Amino acid sequence: MQNVIYSPFMPCGEVSAPPSKSDVHRAIICAALSFGKCTISPVALSNDIRATIGCVEALGAKTKIENNILTVDGSEMFKNKEALLNCGESGSTLRFFIPVAALGGVSAEFIGSGKLPERPIGIFTEMLPRFGVEFISKGGLPLKISGRLKNGCFEVPGNVSSQFITGLLFALPLLDGDSDIVLTSVLESVGYINMTIRTMNCFGVKIEATDSGWHIPGNQRYIPFDYTTDGDWSQAAFFMVSAAISGSVTVKGVNRNSAQGDKKIAEIISDFGAKVTQTDTSVTVESRKMHALKIDASQIPDLVPALAVCASFAQGKTEFVNAGRLRIKECDRITATVNLINNLGGKAKEQPQGIEITGVERLSGGKVDGCNDHRIVMSAGACAAGSANTIESTYAYSINKSYPDFYKDYNSIGGKANVLDIR
Repeated sequence: MQNVIYSPFMPCGEVSAPPSKSDVHRAIICAALSFGKCTISPVALSNDIRATIGCVEALGAKTKIENNILTVDGSEMFKNKEALLNCGESGSTLRFFIPVAALGGVSAEFIGSGKLPERPIGIFTEMLPRFGVEFISKGGLPLKISGRLKNGCFEVPGNVSSQFITGLLFALPLLDGDSDIVLTSVLESVGYINMTIRTMNCFGVKIEATDSGWHIPGNQRYIPFDYTTDGDWSQAAFFMVSAAISGSVTVKGVNRNSAQGDKKIAEIISDFGAKVTQTDTSVTVESRKMHALKIDASQIPDLVPALAVCASFAQGKTEFVNAGRLRIKECDRITATVNLINNLGGKAKEQPQGIEITGVERLSGGKVDGCNDHRIVMSAGACAAGSANTIESTYAYSINKSYPDFYKDYNSIGGKANVLDIR
């Protein structure tokens, strides 16, 4: 195992946000479903993106990456009628590709690693058999599907994961008839659905919003398109939080008009009291005295670990509510975030659906369990901007799931991340 040691530092300088992992996932699938040749750029080869590339290849597409430009040739998509789809640890990849493989009538086996075999997929296994898809599973992964997806009216809860809805949105426009997705509960993480619809629109596919969900006209086709990806707001958050605690950092390459819901990080950090200056393509954060907030996490669950670090230095008690879905991520992120803060000398309390954090002047440093979760390990790095002593986290290379260059970029703004092999 490798641990990372973060030394105390004051952030200063400029850093460019990496390509949005969520955006790249979506662009790869749309490109493959265009049955033509497309380029996607820039692309960073995180483990999750490698999983999505591997899955389109397993279904017949060809890919090549050079100079951060990914070429996808979907001309032979669905040529393979039997396929093994290794989703790695990526929940997005798994939930996106179940309907996509069923669209092509592929007899597919889905496998995964880490916590992915335990993450929920029951929405599909209970719903899709009514629409021509058969499942064989003992619960979770491995999972086998067969049959061909049929159009119809799909009733889907909106409060488990938006990834189920995105998977259906990808597949349904290519069916012979129209379909509808009807929400059976309040939709959370709506930004991810907006991102999906925006990307599909770039590739020529139209989705119609309704009062209860979406209407998806059938008999559409994806049109080959050379796609430029957004910078990743959820990864930029770690640098922005570090600067809010101490110092000043400009994050470049973040689109003010992005469909990413996580762009709200700039607004929330400003509400905490830090100075935030935003242009159409950058955000500059300067530290100021911060005060507590009440934060509804229902639409921004991925920001909670980073924002919890910010809250640790804000005067008063910050409350994170509607965060229950964090318990079914790469780890139980509520427990992991609370333990991170407390083990470093902060004051955090776990709630059934949220977290309470009382701010302190400074963290003391110490050792934390990274829980093999990229966002916990990167949040530990943000803590070092306000720590009296070093911080050591386990699972240093869990960052490869989403942001392989994190340590390099972190060190470029004054951070001191040192990865140790402790085997």
